Amino acid sequence: MDFPKMTIVGQKFDEIRLEDIPREVFSELSKLNLVTRVKPGAHVGITAGSRGIANMATILKSIIDFLKELGALPFVFPAMGSHGGATAEGQKQVLAGYGITEASMEAPILSGMEVEEIWRTEKGIPVFLDHYALSADFLVIVNRIKPHTKFKAPLESGLFKMMAIGMGNHQGAQLYHKAALQYGIYPIILEAGKFILAKCPVLFGLGMVENAYEETALIEAIPPEEMFDKEQKLLLEAKRWMARLPFDDIDVLIVDEIGKDISGTGMDTNITGRNRDLIGDFEHHVRIKRIFVRDLSEKSDGNATGIGFADFTTKRLVDKIDLKTTYMNCLTGISPEKGAIPIYFSNDREALEACLNTIGMVNPEKSRILHIRNTLQLHRVEVSEAFREDLLDRSDLTLLGEWEPMRFDSHGNILSAL
Repeated sequence: MDFPKMTIVGQKFDEIRLEDIPREVFSELSKLNLVTRVKPGAHVGITAGSRGIANMATILKSIIDFLKELGALPFVFPAMGSHGGATAEGQKQVLAGYGITEASMEAPILSGMEVEEIWRTEKGIPVFLDHYALSADFLVIVNRIKPHTKFKAPLESGLFKMMAIGMGNHQGAQLYHKAALQYGIYPIILEAGKFILAKCPVLFGLGMVENAYEETALIEAIPPEEMFDKEQKLLLEAKRWMARLPFDDIDVLIVDEIGKDISGTGMDTNITGRNRDLIGDFEHHVRIKRIFVRDLSEKSDGNATGIGFADFTTKRLVDKIDLKTTYMNCLTGISPEKGAIPIYFSNDREALEACLNTIGMVNPEKSRILHIRNTLQLHRVEVSEAFREDLLDRSDLTLLGEWEPMRFDSHGNILSAL
């Protein structure tokens, strides 16, 4: 089969970013006048999630350093639902992969799956809280704020979701996803989050927003009473700054890697428009006929959640899947579809041929192929020659190379220039 010629294209996004993360954290926390509330010796629990958040280790260490200056005794606790195989040690390993360890934080990391029921919503849904979080004098809620992959609402992925699902550990995450089939995710995290803010000793929330280059663009420390309003505003900023594919109509999307460090769904459904879920709003402007996923990210630790979005993949990816971890994550999220393994081939060439043979009466050399590294890194993409005309008069796109034939190694795998 003859493949189309390809070239690298640069996408221009808003480049707003923070240069000095520790300084920004200290500046934001100084606005809260915490010295009047936090007494020496107070134990402060700080949430740590499982996503690949930019500068997360630096941000957590800066919070810890600030609290220590107040005489507090901060500790970190994983707040990541069922991730890390739903085990205490597994969740510590997830954090270690992001550089978050007791040595680097100079503070304890208290990881456990035990939770206690602290309340029931009006619909009778229990609200769970991590055992170590319950022992703290104060709680600090830290999370990146971004569009969710399952639903659209005034609050999506952020501080409220962290309080409800993250701090509820595996038991809470599993229950809330089940309940969401009847009531929706947003009403559940909203009601649970508001209760935690009203009844638990939340000291403050720290919300981060990233730009399209995976860089920290904004950090804001938020008092508990302002969290509902402020998080909504930060979500709007996150949506405005997020990356996107350069074109809407695509025959084949080649994705070099998926992983939990990239998105909760392996590859962000807000980018691809591809979703399979009993919950959610699936309308999207992007239309892709076939998705080919080449590999699993190293930091995903075998969790292949999201592979079910692909039409084709490779044996090397399948061989890396930790089925127990992947199945646990998908079943907890009531999304077994996301763990379904698609047709796979021994190399990229065979998989790409299968894609091009299943897109209709399209000459392979004239097919609209878009090649990306992952759904986080979209500032450099590779496009086929069929997009040549679409590149004209696009001030946000820059041609970075010549039109050249696709290159494969001796094993039939793509030699990626991304």
